[in-house]
Amino acid sequence: MDKPILKDSMKLFEALGTIKSRSMFGGFGLFADDTMFALVVNHQLHIRADQKTSSTFETQGLRPYVYKKRGFPVVTKYYAISDELWDSTDKILDVARKSLESAKLEKEQQATTKPNRLKDLPNLRLATERMLKKAGIDSVEQLEDKGALDAYKAIQQTHASSVSLELLWALEGAINGTHWSVVPQERRQELMNGLS
Repeated sequence: MDKPILKDSMKLFEALGTIKSRSMFGGFGLFADDTMFALVVNHQLHIRADQKTSSTFETQGLRPYVYKKRGFPVVTKYYAISDELWDSTDKILDVARKSLESAKLEKEQQATTKPNRLKDLPNLRLATERMLKKAGIDSVEQLEDKGALDAYKAIQQTHASSVSLELLWALEGAINGTHWSVVPQERRQELMNGLS
């Protein structure tokens, strides 16, 4: 699995903050102080790009990482770095630092501009929006007022088949503007305790 490159990358990026890794996109997302800026997958380090750096990466012949979700290809913002970049610790740190700054800025902008539709929240899709509407939750504000636990219970009551716990994490992440996988274990436990 991507362990040696993951370990090397985490050690390399210690200068950027508290570095943690979590399973993401079939690999491991690298986070500096809760902001994801890199991805280790297929034995390669990928750096997050913004609009400006993605065109720079493309002209260097780098390609974004693509993974399959429900059989469909999903193009990410993460580009595999070149072998030459690995040869220069300063250069790779500089690229990573810029990537992290851009990711933090985007995160701040997303926090101040909330989506109008439920499906536009992190982790949610049109199908989830329909489930929420069937449960009587029609807006982002209603979801925030109800909270993840009550929204999940409402979906359970109006949905014919059973719904997975992953939906509960997805709702919690959507309310907080984060990916469901970064919902802390303690919070997951609190939510599960509320189900019984």
